[in-house]
Amino acid sequence: MDLRPLWLAGRLLTRLPFPEPREIEPGLAGLLAGLSVPWYPLIGALLGCLLALGGGALVPVDPGVAAALVLILWVWSTGALHLDGLADSADAWVGGIASRERTLEIMKDPRSGPAAVTAIGLVLIAKWAALQALMAGGSAWLLILIPLLARAQLPLLMLTTPYARAHGMASEQVAQLPRRAAWAVTLIAGIVSVWIAGWIGFALCLMTLLVFGLSRRTMMSRIAGFTGDTAGALVEITETALLLAVVILAAVLTP
Repeated sequence: MDLRPLWLAGRLLTRLPFPEPREIEPGLAGLLAGLSVPWYPLIGALLGCLLALGGGALVPVDPGVAAALVLILWVWSTGALHLDGLADSADAWVGGIASRERTLEIMKDPRSGPAAVTAIGLVLIAKWAALQALMAGGSAWLLILIPLLARAQLPLLMLTTPYARAHGMASEQVAQLPRRAAWAVTLIAGIVSVWIAGWIGFALCLMTLLVFGLSRRTMMSRIAGFTGDTAGALVEITETALLLAVVILAAVLTP
């Protein structure tokens, strides 16, 4: 079995020590990039396990401090990849109102404006607050599901949404995406979530689909597709929404 697509997925989405793929033959880079996409949910599950282990180990620590440390681990382990996409998307959405071309142009600008800084700040604050409540309630194990479901959206996004640019890494991924495998892993991610967490997992799956549907609609209306940046923003928004949903559900349903 060729594990190079798995290594590519791990090295792209995380800072974890995945092996560097052996020399890739000319002409196979695009194919391997496409084959790496169905591995994204597994990478999310590995990140979730890492966060859950970190959260479990920090149970004796003050919940606020523990939440901050877990959040630092979260950002470090992903290399802030998706936060970068969130920042670029926020700037583009604010600065490129009513213009597809201007939105795509701003998204490529490496500079960060007020919208980018605000978006990152709000997401990190919301995550920290939700993590604190999760840690205080002894539910750090639910962190397994958050990155899993967030990254399970990426194959679904590529299956259902055109790439908005003429060229780019994601265009190769979409072109070479094994569609049956992508549908299968998306479905498996949902089944695993329900198996692990029961009705909570089911509720999180519904929330994930809701965020996905609204986000995809927004992407299509503004840029008629997705980019790597909007995919990253989708991951961050979903993770934040799922964390807040878990905490709110626990507060409402706990006697």
